[in-house]
Parts: sequence; C-alpha cells; structure tokens
Amino acid sequence: MKKLEITHITRYSYTDTAQDSVNEVRLTPLTDNRQACYHHSIVTEPVSALFTYSDFFHNRVHAFTINKLHRELTIKMTSTVVTHDNDHLPVDNPSPYEEKAMRFSDDFQNEHAEYLLPTSYTGLTNEIKAYSDAIPDQNVSLYALLCHIYTTINKDFTYDPMATSVQTTVGEMLQYKRGVCQDYSHFMIAICRDKGIPARYVSGYHFVGDLQGGSADFTQASHAWVECFIPGSGWFGFDPTNNCEVNWRYIKLGHGRDYNDIVPVKGVYRGAGQQDLEVIVDVKLIS
Repeated sequence: MKKLEITHITRYSYTDTAQDSVNEVRLTPLTDNRQACYHHSIVTEPVSALFTYSDFFHNRVHAFTINKLHRELTIKMTSTVVTHDNDHLPVDNPSPYEEKAMRFSDDFQNEHAEYLLPTSYTGLTNEIKAYSDAIPDQNVSLYALLCHIYTTINKDFTYDPMATSVQTTVGEMLQYKRGVCQDYSHFMIAICRDKGIPARYVSGYHFVGDLQGGSADFTQASHAWVECFIPGSGWFGFDPTNNCEVNWRYIKLGHGRDYNDIVPVKGVYRGAGQQDLEVIVDVKLIS
C-alpha cells in the first residue's frame, strides 16, 4: 500500500479579457477496490463556487462559471490517495470456449453496450480489423488474450509525442505507427471491442518519479490506460503504453467510452483574444 500526493494546476492566459467562462473539471480521484482518496480540493482563481455532480459513468464532476472580466484562469487540484496492487487475479474459469460464447451472447452485449460500440476515436476500419484478426484468440483465456493484445500494441508502435494530436483516431495511429498514451489506449480499446471484450478509457496519473534517479528535470504528466471486463472477475487495468498491468503506481480519475467522456478540464468563454494553456502535474510518494 502506498500513499501519493497529487497536484494538478491548469492555467489559461488570455491575450484579451475573457468573461462568462463556463467549465467542467474531472479531476477527482476515484475510490474503488484498488485506491482510496482521503483528501481532495479544487480551487479556482478568480474564485468561484463549484457545483458537483456524478456523470453517466459515475465520474465526479465539478462545474463552475466565472462571469466577471479576467485575463487568467487557474484551476488547482490537490489530492492524497492511497493505492495498492490488484488484490485478486482473474479466475481461470469459465473455459476459453465458454468465455468467448459468453461475451458474444445477446445478454452480455446488451449489458456492456456502451463499452463495446465504436466511437469517433475507436472506429473499426478494414485495416484495424485486419490487425485485430492477426492476434489469435482461440483456445486462450481472456486474461491471456488481453496480455497478448497490449504487448503486441506496445511492440508494434513507437511512443512519439510529436506524431499525433488530441483528435487522432485509431485509424490514423495505425498509419503513423506512432502516438502517445491516449492513442495507445484508444487502439487497445478498438481491438478489444472488435473481439467482444468490453473496454473503457481511463484517465489518471502514473507515478514514476522514483524511477528517474531523482532527476529534478523530470516532469510528471497526466496518463491514460485501459480497463477491460473479464466475466466472473470484473474490471482489470492494462497499460499498452508501458507494456504492463495497472498497479499501485496508477491513480485513477475516471473512465468513459473514450477520451471525450473524461476530458480533465474543458470549457468555453466569451472573448475575442487568443488563449495560452499551461498544465503542471506533480505526483509525490509520501509513504
């Protein structure tokens, strides 16, 4: 069990005055079977009242509006979260044959429809389908298949923050053979859904500060990974970007069908000027 402290600062600077800024923030760490959020706060400058609710996917959302004129908007989130490794592994039964029959049954498909249907990011092209078909799924457990999927993706693609944008689809990533965690996650989701495996996009943080040799130049960042549903066992996290299963180093904020459902900060404002965005993330291991 590990205790981590997260600070996430989002700062918008405007070349001209802005007003009537309406925003949604999804920056509250989840409490579930692998982590617990013990402290959490969100403050804004200019100061504003926050309205809190849960969205369709049970993510905590903070909404606020700033009506007065301003040239800068800062949103600061601080949290303390205790995490641990998965305390259980997927069960060995049902058999691979039964698992496949189950996940393609009408009842199963209807129950998990939102995590099985394609989205604008994860649309199934002929090329994606061919890639999926090349990953064998006969006579293997679902857990083994998922491990094969994320290791194959990690091997076939190169991490490159300059190759894609926030709008990149899985079809485009397959052409580039490059991408970032958002792209890797969307790609794994597309493959899983093609194989009848419910898969959802996860937003959060990945603590790696102790792996950087204490370098002061290292900067933490938000991260994305995938959760897949294994019948009889539940949801399990996999990170195709780092070629591993989710463990205590991962702090989950929330999940959705794809990135659009779990954008950390989004909003609109009234004003004619340009805006500059600065994001600072710091994740510290406390104990």
